[in-house]
Amino acid sequence: MNHILLLLLLLLSSLTVNSAGEKNENPFTPRAFLTRYWDNKITNKLPKPHFLLFKASPLTAVETAAFAELAANNTLSAHLTRFCSAAHLFCSKTSYLSAKRTNRDVNFAIYNNRNFSNYGTSRLGGLDSFKNYSDNQRENGPQNDFRQYSKASKNHNDSFFSYGSFGNVINDTFRSYAGGATAGASTFNNYAEPVNGFDDLEFTSYSDDAKKRTQTFDRYTENGNGGEQSFAAYGKRGNESKNSFQNYGTSSNPTVTGFSGYGEDGIKVNDTFKNYANHGNDPTNTFENYGSGGNDAVDRFDTYRVESNGGSDSFQNYGKGSNGADVDFTGYDKSDNSNSDEFIGYGKGGEKQRFGFSGYRVNSTFAEYAKDGVKTFASYKNESFSGTMVKKWVEEGKFFRESMLKEGTVMAMPDIRDKMPERSFLPRVILSKLPFTVNEVNRVFDVAVGSSLEKIVTESVSECERAPSKGETKRCVGSIEDMVDFATVVLGPNIVVRTTDNVKGSKGNVMVGSVNGINGGRVTESVSCHQSLFPYLLYYCHSVPKVRVYQADLLDPNSKAKINRGVAICHLDTSAWSPSHGAFLALGSGPGQIEVCHWIFENDMTWTIAD
Repeated sequence: MNHILLLLLLLLSSLTVNSAGEKNENPFTPRAFLTRYWDNKITNKLPKPHFLLFKASPLTAVETAAFAELAANNTLSAHLTRFCSAAHLFCSKTSYLSAKRTNRDVNFAIYNNRNFSNYGTSRLGGLDSFKNYSDNQRENGPQNDFRQYSKASKNHNDSFFSYGSFGNVINDTFRSYAGGATAGASTFNNYAEPVNGFDDLEFTSYSDDAKKRTQTFDRYTENGNGGEQSFAAYGKRGNESKNSFQNYGTSSNPTVTGFSGYGEDGIKVNDTFKNYANHGNDPTNTFENYGSGGNDAVDRFDTYRVESNGGSDSFQNYGKGSNGADVDFTGYDKSDNSNSDEFIGYGKGGEKQRFGFSGYRVNSTFAEYAKDGVKTFASYKNESFSGTMVKKWVEEGKFFRESMLKEGTVMAMPDIRDKMPERSFLPRVILSKLPFTVNEVNRVFDVAVGSSLEKIVTESVSECERAPSKGETKRCVGSIEDMVDFATVVLGPNIVVRTTDNVKGSKGNVMVGSVNGINGGRVTESVSCHQSLFPYLLYYCHSVPKVRVYQADLLDPNSKAKINRGVAICHLDTSAWSPSHGAFLALGSGPGQIEVCHWIFENDMTWTIAD
């Protein structure tokens, strides 16, 4: 009864405030509480930073009280949809579109978050087009499910153009796609390009048992950033099918790709991988039972992983037990910097096979390799490129020397845009009742096993639980109150927080205008806070000793007009940094030998003692 009366009082208070206007803001809202908390903990009267307060929870007083009680009673997960929507969180989606069989051609433009079940099943001819599907989904991770799409169809064409481009945390599943289809063609052009990590793209039983069907992946996950792609039973038992991967994973940054049962038991299948994983950074590719048991199959790897940095490839039972297989690796000789390749049971037990390695090199292992058949190893090398090649894997302008922070300097600006989904902090009264363990977070937020979100939660919690580095003080915070507490403990109550004003100049050149050294340009200590991907807004904050912090006007190099106000931090003591840190790869030198500066990216921030 007391709880009901409290909720009624809060509701009446909220109604009164709304009619009175913003000046009489409801004192029970999370934002009103935060304002009072800020004034109590921070002693200066400097203006409160809008960019940070904007991230405060949008919950009303009534919603906060109700969700806090649900969290305390361990029943919040039963109200997850309402909670995620009201609190502006990043949660799993289960929205589905019931798609029935159709004989009409369909054009889906600017679509996302749908389930296409039995779509196009047994279609005769026609064309379905998906254009700009799931594009620009920064605000939420798109999740799309295609089940039995075009199954048993004949001469049915599918076109996916700019599918998932610029998406964030994509979760796409194609199950039994075009299984048993005859003829027709599937085209994926600009698929998931570019993406931003934790993007799971899964093709299960894609085009298995298909006959004379053509599948083309052109610029698939090009310029991607992390994520995993899975092709299970792709083209398995296919008959005279053609599969082409062109510019697959080019210039991507750590990707994991698995091909399981690809083309297994196929007849006269023609597979081509052209410009596969070229210029990639630490790509991992696994081919299991690829072309195993095939008959007269042709597999081509043309310029495979050229000038890539690191990474590892595993070919298990590739072409094993096949008849008349023709497998050729061309240009597999320009991979860079400690690649590791393993061929297990390659062509074992096959007949009339031909294997060609043109210019293949570096750390490779061949176990149970076919003893018979025609094998060509041309220009086999064992070498690695110089460190100059590795520089390109560190974005230009991401790190720079302190001497560049002077008026008139023209320098490259990295991509400082925040690509994570937009979320809000939680009120401390709710956050304090939510356990911070992988299992409990997954339970509360209904995170599916094996999903992208599960990987996100696991990585973020692990980073937060990691022991601090030498001399580091760290804390992960999910409320602004917790961030203020940490900053004031490290720096004292007279503090200010800063970030770069906007993203103008990003990925281009800027001219440095007037420069202002914070705290007179003296060596100081700061608290830097960086976003972590999580259902609610979570920041990894840590103390950064021996730094100098600057604010600098950034100008258009041509017009000299001011376009931005950047915040830069220069780390003066790099002695504890790893020799392989990107800063040293980009700038040369090593730990403790140089200072390293970088800009504060969008929605990251640094706290210092107020001037």
